[in-house]
Amino acid sequence: MLVLLLVTACSGGPGTDSRFEGVEYTIPLEKPDFSLSTMSGEPFDFKAETDGKLTLLYFGYTFCPDICPVHLSQIDAVFEKLPEVRRNSMVLFVTVDPERDTPDRLEQWVGGFNPSFISLTGTDEQLAAAQEAVGVAVAFRVGEDDDYAMAHAGQVFVWAPDGMAYTVYPFGTRQSEWVHDLPLLLEMTG
Repeated sequence: MLVLLLVTACSGGPGTDSRFEGVEYTIPLEKPDFSLSTMSGEPFDFKAETDGKLTLLYFGYTFCPDICPVHLSQIDAVFEKLPEVRRNSMVLFVTVDPERDTPDRLEQWVGGFNPSFISLTGTDEQLAAAQEAVGVAVAFRVGEDDDYAMAHAGQVFVWAPDGMAYTVYPFGTRQSEWVHDLPLLLEMTG
């Protein structure tokens, strides 16, 4: 499945014929159906809960030293520039390290970027199923001590309100690319 994602997400970006500046899927990705849990332990049906919304999904962990905080900071900064997008979007941060990412830690860490961002967790099986449903390799632990890292997908997935992902945003995406693309994606209502 990972190979499929890498092959299909290879067009688009600056200097191409694409209308998007992010990496455009050759074949749009339908919003997957999986369930996780909110920080209060309530079930969260990804497809149903995000229906009709511009949906940004990221798999990460709170002890991440670089990619995770950069993505969340950038999205928050872009939302400050695009209040209409912010009002009609959902940003979901799914932990890949439920052992250390307790509900309190997730809520504090993710909420520190933007209190409207939603943190999700689940069992190891649920988290693996969610990652597989999106088409990324399942995250895994690197290191043996308590200061281990997690090898995980580094891109933000974005579904338009019509339930299709036309673009994906890898680490290194510029704010200007987000500012350009998110309003276009918000207009795609099916």
